[in-house]
Amino acid sequence: MKTLITLVIAAVLTTAGPAVAAPDPLPSWTEGPARSNILSFVQTVTQQGGPDYVAPADRIAVFDNDGTLWSEQPAYFQLLFAIDRVKTLAATHPEWKKKQPFKAVLEGDMKALAASGEKGLLELVIATHAGNTSDEFAVIVKDWLATAKHPKFQRPYTDLVFQPMLELLAYLRANGFKTFVVSGGGIEFLRVFAEERYGIPPEQVFGSSVKTKYEVRDGNPVIVRLPEIDFIDDKAGKPVGINTFIGKRPIAAFGNSDGDFQMLEWVTSGPGARFGLIVHHDDAVREFAYDRHSAFGRLDRGLDVAPKRGWTLVSMKTDWRRVYPE
Repeated sequence: MKTLITLVIAAVLTTAGPAVAAPDPLPSWTEGPARSNILSFVQTVTQQGGPDYVAPADRIAVFDNDGTLWSEQPAYFQLLFAIDRVKTLAATHPEWKKKQPFKAVLEGDMKALAASGEKGLLELVIATHAGNTSDEFAVIVKDWLATAKHPKFQRPYTDLVFQPMLELLAYLRANGFKTFVVSGGGIEFLRVFAEERYGIPPEQVFGSSVKTKYEVRDGNPVIVRLPEIDFIDDKAGKPVGINTFIGKRPIAAFGNSDGDFQMLEWVTSGPGARFGLIVHHDDAVREFAYDRHSAFGRLDRGLDVAPKRGWTLVSMKTDWRRVYPE
């Protein structure tokens, strides 16, 4: 009987074929330190009984958007949206022809627009993003995203999300992480597409915002967007926003510019296992190459400090097999 059982087991093992390997969770990442660091960190914080185990409720990861989850050149995509809105609304604002930064927009002078700095960009956003209800604004953004094309790639802006980062988001969520977008971009702009493109629901998307108020228009309750900045979710504002809206210090942070420095610094300085990652745009062929001297997405301090802080510095050129979804 024992011999018969042994023969049956052997036959089953012979016909079962070789074991099937688990699918690669990060197929668009090349083998190297960046990929290894990600896999090692996730294994460390999810290994029950391990010294750095983190309960699922505390597995929070925050991601910048511009330059981290999608491209940001030749300018932030929301700025390009604002530029198109200026052109659309210009007929009802003849004063814009002589007033900066609107004059720069109407003349196509990107150098003068960049020189207007944060103040000028905020002025554009306020002028083009206010006066609508939240629902009306969402429709305007959806229509723009459906028709606008990137000047270099001639593809919709929502096509220019980074495939390796989409895989990373999915991998983290498969391992019990809750993923958030924490962006300097507008919160209501981001919420239009974040769930469809990133799998991140609106309540997990935070960004800069204009003030709003409640009104009843024609018997319908609405939220109206006002021409006044409420909160800037950039630089030192990012940790403040995370603390305010999430209420917990995340254990992982992902960015690409000095605008993300304070977020990375605050997240990785907490107790226990922590992870910080910076995407370095160094691929002029498949995307863009820029860092210290860029008007948009400037990476200077972070480039120097990342190795000292133990943050993973990702080379888009060497660490990513591909940049965009096919």
